[in-house]
Amino acid sequence: MKVRPATPADVPELCSFLNEIIRIGGTTANETPFTSESFTAHYLAGPGFVSCFVAEDVDGRPCAFQALERYDGLPEGWADIGTFSRPDAKVRGAGTALFAATRDNARVQGLTALNATIRADNVGGLAYYGKMGFVDYKVDKAVPLKSGLPVDRVSKRYLLAAV
Repeated sequence: MKVRPATPADVPELCSFLNEIIRIGGTTANETPFTSESFTAHYLAGPGFVSCFVAEDVDGRPCAFQALERYDGLPEGWADIGTFSRPDAKVRGAGTALFAATRDNARVQGLTALNATIRADNVGGLAYYGKMGFVDYKVDKAVPLKSGLPVDRVSKRYLLAAV
């Protein structure tokens, strides 16, 4: 599995499968589709940008990506993590490979912890972050979606001990 930093050339494909995930619903807090410009601003070049890594399938196509960003509300030295996989063809091991690259880069950048906030109804996302070593530290109850449906958000953290 090849994992590498995301580039602007990846944006159309990453944006396309992220928008498909949003359209399907149920696994992301994102509810508004991205344009190429808004995707770039959020995941590759925004003021809170830390990193974005892409996993490629055997054909060299992006099959998943993982991004880190900083934003107000997180403790100093923390970044928020988001992981997205192509919904029509998941590649076994992509999430583990992405997290290794993201974690190692976060340490190099001097971060102390990663935060993952996951919808409580996203069973796969909760399991993935648990498998990577994240532990629950807070739950925001009944956060409404655009439809008004209340969904809990589970926040998990991963402490980046020096290696």
